[in-house]
Amino acid sequence: MLLKDKVAVITGGAGINGLGYATARLMAVQGARVVVLDLAQADPAGAAARIGSQHLGLVADVTDKASCEAAIAEAVKQFGRIDILVNNAGITQPVKTLEITGTDYDRILDVSLRGTLYMSQAVLPTMRAQQGGSIICISSVSAQRGGGILGGPHYSAAKAGVLGLARAMAREFGPEGIRVNCITPGLIGTDIIKGKLTEEKKAEIAETIPLGRLGRAEDIGGACVFLGSDLSQYCTGITLDVNGGMLIH
Repeated sequence: MLLKDKVAVITGGAGINGLGYATARLMAVQGARVVVLDLAQADPAGAAARIGSQHLGLVADVTDKASCEAAIAEAVKQFGRIDILVNNAGITQPVKTLEITGTDYDRILDVSLRGTLYMSQAVLPTMRAQQGGSIICISSVSAQRGGGILGGPHYSAAKAGVLGLARAMAREFGPEGIRVNCITPGLIGTDIIKGKLTEEKKAEIAETIPLGRLGRAEDIGGACVFLGSDLSQYCTGITLDVNGGMLIH
């Protein structure tokens, strides 16, 4: 098993059809003990229980630094260490540039960008003490191509910020054995697009993708397993495209 005896924390991990839950489930299959973090209404404890009784679900708001620190303190208390952090929590909004309000901007950037910083800050002291760890940040193809199919420009900006933040952390913490990498998903068939695209539109988009389909949550989860495992032990500061060829560059 690729993640035997490792402890993995996944933010935004309770949505059963989401990237975070798929990642948690695949990491558990590979031997990790997983800590599912999410807002209370998402029921992270229930999500963790569905994966297995040895896993942990905790309420955490990634936009609140104290909440992040409290969740990680409880995870360390329960499991003794943190080997992997997946910064998955994020929200989107399909609006155009001139329609973005200050509230919209703050809300989208707070979850994706501030949340990535706060959660990374929360786990880094433990990883430094261990002299090792893997932080995986979920960005988006939207950050690379200048806009996506659903997210507005502020979503692209937030996800581009994640790329820059991760690369800077990779330089800073590499000497201490801590790796920081990004994944840029293409259009993935999760609840975030539910009701927003017709089946006909999905089929049209799939025809433009070299691999001929939209992504699945498990496609991203598998990439997270790779970046969390020792198979990627010489990878840091990378951006791993998982988009079926939607963007080849």
